[in-house]
Amino acid sequence: MRNITCDIADMRKRVFAEVAKMAYAQDYERMNRLPYEILPGDETRDTIFLERAIVGERIRLAMGLPLRSIAEHSLLSDGVEKSAVAEKYYDPPLINIIKYACNACPPTHYEVTNMCQGCLAHHCYHACPKDAISFQKGKAVIDQDKCIKCGKCKAACSYQAIIRFERPCQQACGMDAITSDEMGRAHINQDKCVSCGMCLVNCPFGAIVDKGQLFQLIHAINRGEKVIAIIAPAFWGQFGENVTAGQVKEAMKILGFAALEEVAVGADLCAIEEAEEFLRDVPEKQPFMATSCCPAWSAMAKKEFPGMAPYISMTMTPMVLTARLHKRRNPKCKIAFIGPCAAKKLEASRRTVRSEVDFVLTFEELRGMFEAKGIDFTNIPDAEAIYEASAPACGFAAGGGVAKAVEEVIHRIDPTVEVKTVCAEGLRECRQMLRIARTGKYDGYLLEGMACPGGCIAGAGTVQLPEKSRQRLEKYKAAAPLSNPMDTAYMEEIKLLHEEYEDWDRVGRH
Repeated sequence: MRNITCDIADMRKRVFAEVAKMAYAQDYERMNRLPYEILPGDETRDTIFLERAIVGERIRLAMGLPLRSIAEHSLLSDGVEKSAVAEKYYDPPLINIIKYACNACPPTHYEVTNMCQGCLAHHCYHACPKDAISFQKGKAVIDQDKCIKCGKCKAACSYQAIIRFERPCQQACGMDAITSDEMGRAHINQDKCVSCGMCLVNCPFGAIVDKGQLFQLIHAINRGEKVIAIIAPAFWGQFGENVTAGQVKEAMKILGFAALEEVAVGADLCAIEEAEEFLRDVPEKQPFMATSCCPAWSAMAKKEFPGMAPYISMTMTPMVLTARLHKRRNPKCKIAFIGPCAAKKLEASRRTVRSEVDFVLTFEELRGMFEAKGIDFTNIPDAEAIYEASAPACGFAAGGGVAKAVEEVIHRIDPTVEVKTVCAEGLRECRQMLRIARTGKYDGYLLEGMACPGGCIAGAGTVQLPEKSRQRLEKYKAAAPLSNPMDTAYMEEIKLLHEEYEDWDRVGRH
Protein backbone atom coordinates (compact mmCIF):
# COMPACT_ATOMS: atom_id res chain seq x y z
CA MET A 1 0.00 0.00 0.00
CA ARG A 2 1.24 3.48 -0.88
CA ASN A 3 2.47 5.62 1.98
CA ILE A 4 2.71 9.37 1.40
CA THR A 5 5.24 9.72 4.25
CA CYS A 6 8.23 7.39 3.84
CA ASP A 7 11.93 7.38 2.98
CA ILE A 8 11.23 6.84 -0.75
CA ALA A 9 8.96 9.92 -0.80
CA ASP A 10 11.70 11.90 0.96
CA MET A 11 14.20 10.74 -1.67
CA ARG A 12 11.92 11.85 -4.51
CA LYS A 13 11.39 15.22 -2.84
CA ARG A 14 15.13 15.83 -2.50
CA VAL A 15 15.88 14.68 -6.06
CA PHE A 16 13.31 17.03 -7.59
CA ALA A 17 14.54 19.94 -5.45
CA GLU A 18 18.18 19.41 -6.41
CA VAL A 19 17.40 18.99 -10.12
CA ALA A 20 15.42 22.23 -9.98
CA LYS A 21 18.28 24.04 -8.22
CA MET A 22 20.72 22.78 -10.83
CA ALA A 23 18.44 23.97 -13.65
CA TYR A 24 17.88 27.42 -12.15
CA ALA A 25 21.64 27.87 -11.58
CA GLN A 26 22.53 26.17 -14.89
CA ASP A 27 25.28 24.38 -12.98
CA TYR A 28 25.56 20.92 -14.54
CA GLU A 29 28.90 20.10 -12.96
CA ARG A 30 27.03 19.46 -9.71
CA MET A 31 25.21 16.55 -11.26
CA ASN A 32 27.93 13.98 -10.58
CA ARG A 33 28.18 15.12 -6.95
CA LEU A 34 24.44 15.18 -6.26
CA PRO A 35 24.07 11.56 -5.02
CA TYR A 36 26.70 12.33 -2.35
CA GLU A 37 25.05 15.62 -1.43
CA ILE A 38 21.61 14.00 -1.17
CA LEU A 39 22.98 11.02 0.80
CA PRO A 40 25.98 12.38 2.72
CA GLY A 41 28.02 10.52 5.36
CA ASP A 42 30.51 7.70 5.47
CA GLU A 43 30.07 4.13 4.34
CA THR A 44 29.07 2.66 7.71
CA ARG A 45 25.65 1.80 6.23
CA ASP A 46 26.13 -1.19 3.94
CA THR A 47 23.44 -0.04 1.51
CA ILE A 48 24.82 3.48 0.96
CA PHE A 49 26.41 2.65 -2.41
CA LEU A 50 23.20 1.13 -3.73
CA GLU A 51 21.12 4.04 -2.45
CA ARG A 52 23.40 6.56 -4.14
CA ALA A 53 23.23 4.61 -7.39
CA ILE A 54 19.43 4.66 -7.20
CA VAL A 55 19.45 8.40 -6.51
CA GLY A 56 21.74 8.90 -9.51
CA GLU A 57 19.36 7.16 -11.91
CA ARG A 58 16.41 9.02 -10.41
CA ILE A 59 18.22 12.29 -11.11
CA ARG A 60 18.71 11.30 -14.75
CA LEU A 61 15.07 10.31 -15.18
CA ALA A 62 13.86 13.51 -13.51
CA MET A 63 15.84 15.37 -16.18
CA GLY A 64 14.31 13.31 -18.99
CA LEU A 65 17.49 11.29 -19.57
CA PRO A 66 17.46 7.50 -20.10
CA LEU A 67 18.68 4.92 -17.61
CA ARG A 68 22.34 4.00 -17.95
CA SER A 69 23.41 0.49 -18.82
CA ILE A 70 24.94 -1.25 -15.82
CA ALA A 71 27.22 -3.14 -18.22
CA GLU A 72 29.02 0.01 -19.43
CA HIS A 73 31.00 2.70 -17.65
CA SER A 74 29.48 6.17 -17.94
CA LEU A 75 29.24 9.33 -15.93
CA LEU A 76 25.98 10.36 -14.33
CA SER A 77 26.08 13.53 -16.43
CA ASP A 78 26.52 11.76 -19.78
CA GLY A 79 24.04 13.21 -22.27
CA VAL A 80 23.03 16.15 -20.08
CA GLU A 81 23.56 18.59 -22.95
CA LYS A 82 20.70 16.96 -24.83
CA SER A 83 18.35 17.58 -21.90
CA ALA A 84 19.57 21.10 -21.09
CA VAL A 85 17.08 22.54 -23.55
CA ALA A 86 13.86 24.51 -23.29
CA GLU A 87 11.66 21.89 -24.96
CA LYS A 88 11.80 18.10 -24.88
CA TYR A 89 9.15 15.41 -24.93
CA TYR A 90 9.54 11.97 -23.44
CA ASP A 91 11.62 9.31 -25.05
CA PRO A 92 9.83 6.03 -24.34
CA PRO A 93 9.39 4.36 -22.00
CA LEU A 94 7.85 6.87 -19.60
CA ILE A 95 7.78 4.40 -16.67
CA ASN A 96 11.18 2.79 -16.02
CA ILE A 97 12.58 0.12 -13.72
CA ILE A 98 16.03 0.55 -12.18
CA LYS A 99 16.84 -3.14 -12.33
CA TYR A 100 19.50 -3.29 -9.63
CA ALA A 101 17.14 -1.48 -7.22
CA CYS A 102 14.45 -4.13 -7.64
CA ASN A 103 14.23 -6.63 -4.78
CA ALA A 104 13.32 -9.45 -7.18
CA CYS A 105 10.33 -10.30 -5.01
CA PRO A 106 9.10 -13.89 -5.34
CA PRO A 107 6.00 -14.49 -7.47
CA THR A 108 2.52 -14.42 -6.00
CA HIS A 109 1.94 -17.32 -3.64
CA TYR A 110 0.32 -18.39 -0.38
CA GLU A 111 2.61 -18.98 2.56
CA VAL A 112 2.15 -20.36 6.09
CA THR A 113 3.62 -18.02 8.70
CA ASN A 114 4.96 -18.87 12.16
CA MET A 115 1.51 -18.01 13.52
CA CYS A 116 0.39 -21.52 12.60
CA GLN A 117 -0.70 -23.24 15.83
CA GLY A 118 -0.68 -26.78 14.47
CA CYS A 119 -4.36 -27.14 15.41
CA LEU A 120 -6.18 -30.47 15.39
CA ALA A 121 -8.97 -29.21 13.12
CA HIS A 122 -6.66 -28.89 10.09
CA HIS A 123 -9.12 -26.53 8.39
CA CYS A 124 -6.53 -25.46 5.80
CA TYR A 125 -5.82 -29.07 4.84
CA HIS A 126 -9.48 -29.90 4.34
CA ALA A 127 -10.15 -26.68 2.40
CA CYS A 128 -7.40 -27.28 -0.16
CA PRO A 129 -8.80 -28.82 -3.39
CA LYS A 130 -5.37 -29.96 -4.63
CA ASP A 131 -3.88 -31.71 -1.56
CA ALA A 132 -1.15 -29.06 -1.50
CA ILE A 133 -1.03 -28.87 2.30
CA SER A 134 0.88 -31.29 4.51
CA PHE A 135 2.21 -31.12 8.05
CA GLN A 136 5.81 -31.07 9.17
CA LYS A 137 6.63 -31.04 12.87
CA GLY A 138 3.02 -30.22 13.55
CA LYS A 139 2.94 -27.14 11.31
CA ALA A 140 1.18 -26.70 7.96
CA VAL A 141 3.35 -26.47 4.83
CA ILE A 142 2.17 -25.56 1.32
CA ASP A 143 3.58 -27.41 -1.69
CA GLN A 144 3.94 -24.56 -4.18
CA ASP A 145 4.06 -26.96 -7.14
CA LYS A 146 0.58 -28.23 -6.30
CA CYS A 147 -0.92 -24.94 -5.09
CA ILE A 148 -3.31 -23.25 -7.54
CA LYS A 149 -3.47 -20.04 -5.47
CA CYS A 150 -7.20 -20.27 -4.87
CA GLY A 151 -6.88 -18.84 -1.36
CA LYS A 152 -9.25 -21.33 0.26
CA CYS A 153 -6.66 -22.32 2.86
CA LYS A 154 -6.19 -18.69 3.88
CA ALA A 155 -9.93 -18.21 4.26
CA ALA A 156 -10.25 -21.37 6.34
CA CYS A 157 -7.44 -20.74 8.82
CA SER A 158 -8.77 -19.88 12.29
CA TYR A 159 -5.56 -18.03 13.21
CA GLN A 160 -5.04 -16.05 9.98
CA ALA A 161 -1.68 -17.76 9.81
CA ILE A 162 -1.67 -18.02 6.00
CA ILE A 163 -0.81 -14.96 3.94
CA ARG A 164 -1.08 -14.15 0.27
CA PHE A 165 2.25 -12.75 -0.87
CA GLU A 166 2.19 -10.48 -3.92
CA ARG A 167 4.87 -8.06 -5.02
CA PRO A 168 3.59 -4.52 -4.34
CA CYS A 169 4.11 -3.22 -7.87
CA GLN A 170 2.15 -6.13 -9.34
CA GLN A 171 -0.64 -5.67 -6.84
CA ALA A 172 -0.87 -1.95 -7.68
CA CYS A 173 -0.92 -2.50 -11.46
CA GLY A 174 -4.50 -2.68 -12.68
CA MET A 175 -3.36 -3.70 -16.16
CA ASP A 176 -1.41 -6.84 -15.09
CA ALA A 177 1.46 -5.30 -17.03
CA ILE A 178 4.17 -6.28 -14.52
CA THR A 179 5.83 -9.67 -14.72
CA SER A 180 9.30 -10.97 -13.81
CA ASP A 181 12.40 -11.16 -15.96
CA GLU A 182 14.84 -14.11 -16.01
CA MET A 183 16.39 -12.90 -12.75
CA GLY A 184 13.08 -12.44 -10.95
CA ARG A 185 13.18 -8.66 -11.19
CA ALA A 186 10.11 -6.67 -12.16
CA HIS A 187 9.51 -6.20 -15.87
CA ILE A 188 6.91 -3.89 -17.43
CA ASN A 189 5.08 -5.03 -20.53
CA GLN A 190 4.91 -1.66 -22.28
CA ASP A 191 2.20 -2.92 -24.62
CA LYS A 192 -0.10 -3.27 -21.61
CA CYS A 193 1.13 -0.33 -19.51
CA VAL A 194 -1.01 2.84 -19.56
CA SER A 195 1.37 4.91 -17.37
CA CYS A 196 -1.05 5.37 -14.47
CA GLY A 197 1.97 5.42 -12.14
CA MET A 198 0.47 3.28 -9.38
CA CYS A 199 3.44 0.91 -9.51
CA LEU A 200 6.02 3.65 -9.04
CA VAL A 201 4.43 4.97 -5.85
CA ASN A 202 3.86 1.51 -4.42
CA CYS A 203 7.35 0.05 -4.89
CA PRO A 204 8.99 0.13 -1.43
CA PHE A 205 12.47 -0.10 -2.97
CA GLY A 206 12.19 3.00 -5.16
CA ALA A 207 12.98 0.91 -8.23
CA ILE A 208 10.21 2.24 -10.49
CA VAL A 209 10.49 5.82 -11.77
CA ASP A 210 8.86 8.03 -14.39
CA LYS A 211 10.68 10.56 -16.55
CA GLY A 212 10.18 14.28 -16.09
CA GLN A 213 10.32 17.65 -17.84
CA LEU A 214 11.19 19.66 -14.75
CA PHE A 215 14.66 20.43 -16.10
CA GLN A 216 13.41 21.61 -19.49
CA LEU A 217 10.61 23.71 -17.99
CA ILE A 218 13.07 25.71 -15.89
CA HIS A 219 15.28 26.18 -18.93
CA ALA A 220 12.31 27.69 -20.77
CA ILE A 221 11.71 30.06 -17.85
CA ASN A 222 15.42 30.98 -17.72
CA ARG A 223 15.37 31.70 -21.44
CA GLY A 224 12.59 34.24 -20.95
CA GLU A 225 9.74 32.21 -22.41
CA LYS A 226 6.24 33.18 -21.32
CA VAL A 227 5.24 30.01 -19.47
CA ILE A 228 1.65 29.84 -18.28
CA ALA A 229 0.92 27.21 -15.63
CA ILE A 230 -2.48 25.56 -15.69
CA ILE A 231 -3.21 23.71 -12.46
CA ALA A 232 -5.59 20.80 -11.89
CA PRO A 233 -8.32 21.18 -9.23
CA ALA A 234 -6.73 18.38 -7.19
CA PHE A 235 -4.06 20.87 -6.04
CA TRP A 236 -5.96 21.88 -2.90
CA GLY A 237 -3.96 21.07 0.22
CA GLN A 238 -1.05 19.55 -1.71
CA PHE A 239 1.43 22.21 -0.57
CA GLY A 240 0.37 22.59 3.03
CA GLU A 241 -2.72 22.33 5.20
CA ASN A 242 -3.40 26.06 5.31
CA VAL A 243 -1.88 27.16 2.00
CA THR A 244 -4.39 29.20 0.00
CA ALA A 245 -4.90 29.44 -3.75
CA GLY A 246 -3.71 33.03 -3.57
CA GLN A 247 -0.44 32.00 -1.92
CA VAL A 248 0.15 29.33 -4.57
CA LYS A 249 -0.43 31.96 -7.24
CA GLU A 250 2.13 34.30 -5.66
CA ALA A 251 4.63 31.45 -5.26
CA MET A 252 4.30 30.58 -8.95
CA LYS A 253 5.39 34.12 -9.84
CA ILE A 254 8.52 33.64 -7.74
CA LEU A 255 9.27 30.47 -9.72
CA GLY A 256 9.11 32.49 -12.94
CA PHE A 257 5.70 31.55 -14.34
CA ALA A 258 3.88 34.28 -16.23
CA ALA A 259 0.47 33.26 -14.86
CA LEU A 260 -1.45 30.54 -13.05
CA GLU A 261 -4.81 29.43 -14.48
CA GLU A 262 -7.50 26.92 -13.47
CA VAL A 263 -7.85 23.66 -15.38
CA ALA A 264 -11.34 23.49 -13.86
CA VAL A 265 -12.36 26.09 -16.47
CA GLY A 266 -11.61 23.45 -19.11
CA ALA A 267 -13.54 20.95 -17.00
CA ASP A 268 -16.64 23.16 -17.35
CA LEU A 269 -16.33 23.03 -21.13
CA CYS A 270 -15.60 19.29 -20.99
CA ALA A 271 -18.78 18.67 -18.97
CA ILE A 272 -20.88 20.71 -21.41
CA GLU A 273 -19.53 18.96 -24.48
CA GLU A 274 -19.86 15.48 -22.95
CA ALA A 275 -23.44 16.23 -21.90
CA GLU A 276 -24.36 17.35 -25.41
CA GLU A 277 -22.63 14.32 -26.88
CA PHE A 278 -24.47 11.98 -24.52
CA LEU A 279 -27.86 13.49 -25.35
CA ARG A 280 -27.07 13.32 -29.07
CA ASP A 281 -25.67 9.79 -29.27
CA VAL A 282 -27.10 7.63 -26.45
CA PRO A 283 -28.92 5.36 -27.13
CA GLU A 284 -29.66 6.26 -30.77
CA LYS A 285 -26.10 5.91 -32.09
CA GLN A 286 -24.34 3.95 -29.36
CA PRO A 287 -25.42 1.92 -26.32
CA PHE A 288 -23.58 3.99 -23.70
CA MET A 289 -20.96 6.71 -23.40
CA ALA A 290 -17.79 6.71 -21.29
CA THR A 291 -16.03 9.81 -20.02
CA SER A 292 -12.74 10.87 -21.60
CA CYS A 293 -10.84 12.95 -19.04
CA CYS A 294 -8.58 10.24 -17.52
CA PRO A 295 -5.94 9.28 -20.13
CA ALA A 296 -4.94 6.03 -18.39
CA TRP A 297 -8.58 4.90 -18.28
CA SER A 298 -9.06 5.80 -21.96
CA ALA A 299 -5.87 3.95 -22.93
CA MET A 300 -6.96 0.89 -20.95
CA ALA A 301 -10.36 0.83 -22.64
CA LYS A 302 -8.81 1.05 -26.11
CA LYS A 303 -6.22 -1.65 -25.36
CA GLU A 304 -8.51 -4.11 -23.58
CA PHE A 305 -11.84 -3.38 -25.26
CA PRO A 306 -11.06 -2.05 -28.76
CA GLY A 307 -14.64 -2.61 -29.91
CA MET A 308 -15.83 -0.17 -27.27
CA ALA A 309 -13.31 2.56 -28.10
CA PRO A 310 -15.84 4.55 -30.18
CA TYR A 311 -18.08 4.77 -27.11
CA ILE A 312 -15.51 6.86 -25.23
CA SER A 313 -16.46 10.52 -25.42
CA MET A 314 -14.87 12.50 -28.23
CA THR A 315 -14.44 15.47 -25.90
CA MET A 316 -10.91 16.64 -25.25
CA THR A 317 -9.64 16.47 -21.69
CA PRO A 318 -9.81 19.53 -19.39
CA MET A 319 -6.02 19.80 -19.64
CA VAL A 320 -6.10 20.14 -23.42
CA LEU A 321 -9.14 22.42 -23.46
CA THR A 322 -7.58 24.80 -20.95
CA ALA A 323 -4.28 24.76 -22.82
CA ARG A 324 -6.08 25.55 -26.09
CA LEU A 325 -7.88 28.48 -24.52
CA HIS A 326 -4.65 30.11 -23.41
CA LYS A 327 -2.68 29.24 -26.54
CA ARG A 328 -5.32 30.97 -28.66
CA ARG A 329 -5.03 34.08 -26.49
CA ASN A 330 -1.24 33.92 -26.22
CA PRO A 331 0.00 32.14 -29.38
CA LYS A 332 3.67 32.41 -28.39
CA CYS A 333 3.28 31.18 -24.82
CA LYS A 334 4.31 27.82 -23.42
CA ILE A 335 1.78 25.82 -21.38
CA ALA A 336 2.80 23.81 -18.33
CA PHE A 337 0.16 21.51 -16.90
CA ILE A 338 0.56 20.98 -13.15
CA GLY A 339 -1.37 18.02 -11.83
CA PRO A 340 -1.52 14.75 -9.92
CA CYS A 341 -1.10 12.40 -12.84
CA ALA A 342 1.77 10.48 -14.45
CA ALA A 343 -0.40 9.49 -17.42
CA LYS A 344 -0.87 13.15 -18.37
CA LYS A 345 2.81 13.13 -19.33
CA LEU A 346 2.06 10.48 -21.89
CA GLU A 347 -1.08 12.29 -23.08
CA ALA A 348 0.86 15.53 -23.64
CA SER A 349 3.47 13.76 -25.76
CA ARG A 350 0.88 12.58 -28.31
CA ARG A 351 1.02 14.16 -31.74
CA THR A 352 -2.47 15.62 -31.41
CA VAL A 353 -1.78 17.21 -28.02
CA ARG A 354 1.87 18.29 -27.99
CA SER A 355 1.13 21.56 -29.83
CA GLU A 356 -1.17 22.52 -26.96
CA VAL A 357 0.71 21.31 -23.86
CA ASP A 358 4.46 21.89 -23.70
CA PHE A 359 5.28 20.60 -20.22
CA VAL A 360 3.65 18.34 -17.65
CA LEU A 361 4.71 18.42 -14.01
CA THR A 362 3.26 16.55 -11.07
CA PHE A 363 2.51 18.26 -7.76
CA GLU A 364 5.54 16.40 -6.43
CA GLU A 365 7.80 17.95 -9.07
CA LEU A 366 6.33 21.42 -8.48
CA ARG A 367 7.04 21.01 -4.78
CA GLY A 368 10.66 20.41 -5.78
CA MET A 369 10.68 23.79 -7.52
CA PHE A 370 9.30 25.43 -4.37
CA GLU A 371 12.07 23.76 -2.36
CA ALA A 372 14.70 24.90 -4.85
CA LYS A 373 13.61 28.51 -4.48
CA GLY A 374 13.35 28.24 -0.69
CA ILE A 375 9.67 29.15 -0.72
CA ASP A 376 8.10 29.14 2.74
CA PHE A 377 4.36 29.60 2.41
CA THR A 378 4.12 31.07 5.89
CA ASN A 379 6.04 34.04 4.47
CA ILE A 380 4.00 34.32 1.27
CA PRO A 381 1.23 36.91 1.56
CA ASP A 382 -2.23 35.79 0.55
CA ALA A 383 -3.48 37.33 -2.67
CA GLU A 384 -6.82 37.48 -4.38
CA ALA A 385 -7.57 34.26 -6.19
CA ILE A 386 -10.30 34.49 -8.79
CA TYR A 387 -12.58 31.48 -8.89
CA GLU A 388 -14.01 31.16 -12.36
CA ALA A 389 -14.97 27.49 -12.60
CA SER A 390 -18.15 25.89 -11.33
CA ALA A 391 -18.33 23.65 -8.27
CA PRO A 392 -19.06 20.52 -10.36
CA ALA A 393 -16.03 21.25 -12.56
CA CYS A 394 -13.82 21.45 -9.47
CA GLY A 395 -15.29 18.09 -8.48
CA PHE A 396 -13.63 16.43 -11.50
CA ALA A 397 -10.70 15.79 -9.14
CA ALA A 398 -12.49 13.11 -7.10
CA GLY A 399 -14.03 9.82 -8.13
CA GLY A 400 -17.60 10.28 -9.37
CA GLY A 401 -17.09 13.98 -9.97
CA VAL A 402 -16.97 13.91 -13.77
CA ALA A 403 -20.22 11.97 -14.08
CA LYS A 404 -21.87 14.30 -11.57
CA ALA A 405 -20.83 17.39 -13.54
CA VAL A 406 -22.10 15.95 -16.82
CA GLU A 407 -25.34 14.98 -15.11
CA GLU A 408 -25.80 18.56 -13.84
CA VAL A 409 -25.44 19.89 -17.38
CA ILE A 410 -27.85 17.34 -18.83
CA HIS A 411 -30.46 18.30 -16.25
CA ARG A 412 -29.99 21.97 -17.17
CA ILE A 413 -30.38 21.25 -20.90
CA ASP A 414 -33.31 18.87 -20.48
CA PRO A 415 -34.72 18.39 -16.96
CA THR A 416 -36.90 15.51 -18.15
CA VAL A 417 -33.93 13.24 -18.95
CA GLU A 418 -33.07 10.60 -16.36
CA VAL A 419 -29.31 10.07 -16.33
CA LYS A 420 -28.11 6.67 -15.16
CA THR A 421 -24.44 6.62 -14.20
CA VAL A 422 -21.91 4.11 -12.98
CA CYS A 423 -18.41 5.00 -11.77
CA ALA A 424 -15.28 2.91 -11.32
CA GLU A 425 -12.02 3.78 -9.55
CA GLY A 426 -8.81 1.86 -10.17
CA LEU A 427 -8.09 0.07 -13.44
CA ARG A 428 -9.20 -3.36 -12.23
CA GLU A 429 -12.57 -1.94 -11.28
CA CYS A 430 -12.69 -0.06 -14.59
CA ARG A 431 -12.04 -3.25 -16.54
CA GLN A 432 -14.82 -5.01 -14.65
CA MET A 433 -17.18 -2.13 -15.42
CA LEU A 434 -16.51 -2.51 -19.15
CA ARG A 435 -16.94 -6.28 -18.98
CA ILE A 436 -20.39 -5.71 -17.52
CA ALA A 437 -21.11 -3.01 -20.11
CA ARG A 438 -20.27 -5.52 -22.82
CA THR A 439 -23.19 -7.67 -21.66
CA GLY A 440 -25.63 -4.80 -22.26
CA LYS A 441 -26.37 -4.19 -18.58
CA TYR A 442 -25.23 -0.56 -18.84
CA ASP A 443 -27.00 0.34 -22.06
CA GLY A 444 -28.19 3.93 -21.80
CA TYR A 445 -25.68 4.72 -19.04
CA LEU A 446 -22.95 7.30 -18.63
CA LEU A 447 -19.78 5.49 -17.50
CA GLU A 448 -17.01 7.24 -15.59
CA GLY A 449 -13.59 5.64 -15.31
CA MET A 450 -10.74 6.80 -13.08
CA ALA A 451 -7.42 4.93 -13.15
CA CYS A 452 -6.47 5.91 -9.59
CA PRO A 453 -8.50 4.62 -6.63
CA GLY A 454 -10.17 7.77 -5.30
CA GLY A 455 -9.74 9.70 -8.53
CA CYS A 456 -7.17 12.38 -9.38
CA ILE A 457 -6.75 13.33 -5.71
CA ALA A 458 -5.00 9.96 -5.32
CA GLY A 459 -2.82 10.25 -8.43
CA ALA A 460 0.80 9.14 -8.55
CA GLY A 461 2.06 12.73 -8.40
CA THR A 462 0.17 13.79 -5.28
CA VAL A 463 1.84 14.49 -1.94
CA GLN A 464 -1.15 14.44 0.40
CA LEU A 465 -3.43 11.67 1.64
CA PRO A 466 -6.52 11.38 -0.59
CA GLU A 467 -8.98 11.82 2.28
CA LYS A 468 -7.40 15.11 3.27
CA SER A 469 -7.46 16.19 -0.36
CA ARG A 470 -11.13 15.30 -0.61
CA GLN A 471 -11.92 17.47 2.42
CA ARG A 472 -10.01 20.43 0.97
CA LEU A 473 -11.66 19.89 -2.39
CA GLU A 474 -15.12 20.12 -0.81
CA LYS A 475 -14.15 23.49 0.69
CA TYR A 476 -12.89 24.60 -2.73
CA LYS A 477 -16.18 23.59 -4.33
CA ALA A 478 -18.14 25.45 -1.65
CA ALA A 479 -16.23 28.63 -2.54
CA ALA A 480 -16.86 28.29 -6.27
CA PRO A 481 -19.14 31.04 -7.61
CA LEU A 482 -21.05 28.85 -10.07
CA SER A 483 -23.31 25.88 -9.42
CA ASN A 484 -23.50 24.58 -12.99
CA PRO A 485 -20.89 24.33 -15.78
CA MET A 486 -23.43 25.91 -18.14
CA ASP A 487 -22.95 29.22 -16.31
CA THR A 488 -19.29 29.47 -17.35
CA ALA A 489 -18.08 32.74 -18.80
CA TYR A 490 -16.21 30.70 -21.42
CA MET A 491 -19.33 29.32 -23.12
CA GLU A 492 -18.44 31.02 -26.39
CA GLU A 493 -15.02 29.37 -26.32
CA ILE A 494 -16.56 25.94 -26.72
CA LYS A 495 -16.30 26.37 -30.49
CA LEU A 496 -12.60 25.54 -30.07
CA LEU A 497 -13.67 21.96 -29.57
CA HIS A 498 -14.60 21.77 -33.22
CA GLU A 499 -11.67 23.60 -34.79
CA GLU A 500 -9.66 21.51 -37.24
CA TYR A 501 -12.00 18.62 -36.49
CA GLU A 502 -10.71 16.58 -39.42
CA ASP A 503 -7.27 16.41 -37.79
CA TRP A 504 -8.59 14.42 -34.83
CA ASP A 505 -8.73 10.66 -34.95
CA ARG A 506 -12.02 9.16 -33.81
CA VAL A 507 -10.55 7.11 -30.95
CA GLY A 508 -7.11 8.68 -30.64
CA ARG A 509 -8.28 12.22 -30.03
CA HIS A 510 -8.00 12.00 -26.27
